[in-house]
Amino acid sequence: MSTSPSVTKIQVENVTFPPTVKPPGSTKTLFLGGAGERGLEIQGQFIKFTAIGVYLEDNAVERLAVKWKGKNAAELTESVEFFRDVVTGDFEKFIRVTMILPLTGHQYSEKVAENCVAIWKSLGLYTDAEAKAIEKFLEVFKDENFPPGSSILFTLSTQGALTIGFSKDSSVPKAGIAVIENKLLANSVLESIIGKNGVSPLAKQSLASRLLALFNDDCGKKAAADNGKPESNADNGKPESN
Repeated sequence: MSTSPSVTKIQVENVTFPPTVKPPGSTKTLFLGGAGERGLEIQGQFIKFTAIGVYLEDNAVERLAVKWKGKNAAELTESVEFFRDVVTGDFEKFIRVTMILPLTGHQYSEKVAENCVAIWKSLGLYTDAEAKAIEKFLEVFKDENFPPGSSILFTLSTQGALTIGFSKDSSVPKAGIAVIENKLLANSVLESIIGKNGVSPLAKQSLASRLLALFNDDCGKKAAADNGKPESNADNGKPESN
């Protein structure tokens, strides 16, 4: 059984993403894959709205490395297929979206829903099931308000359930407030962040560079173990063992 990779925390503006977290509705501890802000250019000034952290189950390193080890950070960052493999991989994911500026639940959910529906329609996948999932998604957020420092939490199970939770500070509740059983919606929430037109390019860069380091260290440690040699000390951002 593998152990969780040892990774560093990430600071985005005044928001700290810890190295590991146990997501709402999950029994597993996930590691911080990457983080970055989401913002928009408004009248010539880049305005940051949210800080986003993406966490992955420990087996994501081994599963993704099979195909992607040997690539460099630029190749991973520019690869739509790589991030698609992260989104669709058979491992649990968790997303924490923390407010830098205040947002209403309506503002946030409408934009996410818009992005998700655009992805589905481009792929010819928008059906009644997805329309109902979006309706439920919007319902969960309609009466919510998110001041700076509060967070929206998404747990993506391997079975395709999307657990939604809210936090008014940096704490992570054990349970979510709603579960939507729609794998396409769950995947699309993450894809809207790190996919082809993802809203956080810095989160994509962070995820690519940190996973690359984990791929390389994972391979080195396996080779050392196979040769019966002691492993060298892992530096920050790389796994301690598998």
